[in-house]
Amino acid sequence: EVQLQASGGGLVQAGGSQRLSCATSGFTFDDYAIGWFRQAPGKERERISCINSYDRSIKYGDSVKGRFTISTDSRKNTVYLQMNSLKPEDLAVYYCAAASDRALRTGVLSYRYWGQGTLVTVSS
Repeated sequence: EVQLQASGGGLVQAGGSQRLSCATSGFTFDDYAIGWFRQAPGKERERISCINSYDRSIKYGDSVKGRFTISTDSRKNTVYLQMNSLKPEDLAVYYCAAASDRALRTGVLSYRYWGQGTLVTVSS
């Protein structure tokens, strides 16, 4: 059974940092791209970053480029999202998801398996 478990959310002050983790199981880690998404109140879910651990290819959304860093630990089948210089507009539920292949895609529908989400609250 494919499972993704996102964790690490919480309350952080604007300008601070937070690291999210996505523990995965039930599939060959290097065979699928893993994406981080977020959904702010009243907004659509957006892909903010994704990574292919097979060749280490990475993409970032414009809203987080230069502030967030995605990485993987293949020994632990885990994907991380290091978030720095957090802003109040980063407040959202953050999700990790696994795609159907290694391609780095933007669309929500391109990701087949989803974790449960972890809330990041940024206070101003």
